[in-house]
Amino acid sequence: MTESRPPFPPFDLTTALQKVQAAEDAWNTCDPHRVSLAYTEDSVWRNRDQFVTGRAQIVDFLTAKWERERDYALRKSLWGFRQNRIGVRFQYECRDASGQWWRSYGNELWEFDEHGLMRRREASINDVAIDESERRYFGPRPEAEHGHEIPLQ
Repeated sequence: MTESRPPFPPFDLTTALQKVQAAEDAWNTCDPHRVSLAYTEDSVWRNRDQFVTGRAQIVDFLTAKWERERDYALRKSLWGFRQNRIGVRFQYECRDASGQWWRSYGNELWEFDEHGLMRRREASINDVAIDESERRYFGPRPEAEHGHEIPLQ
């Protein structure tokens, strides 16, 4: 039986927004195994300067990420979509082992297979040190805010 993860391409505005929110929700669990199930077995990633291929490497990558990035809270918003591709912009906040807070700004390009699994992910990310008093995100996005834009700064 082939795995699937609805909604399926080609995407329309409603299904693209659903896909983005599902990704945000999954990543906010900080559960590498759960997150990896949204990707094909041979999914290819570029994340900053790292290249990751396949679910096992995705799990390893995310495990190390969330060991470093504590109190992780992510927001994603739809930037655009076409057929089986979605572009998103995102921000997340976390603190490192020394207690320094960070806000990371980024863009992702996603490509899906016909079963709704992501087969390619390319992420460009920049980090800015922030004071704890500048934090915006405290855990997952409340349901009432699903689909809302994230601020530019």
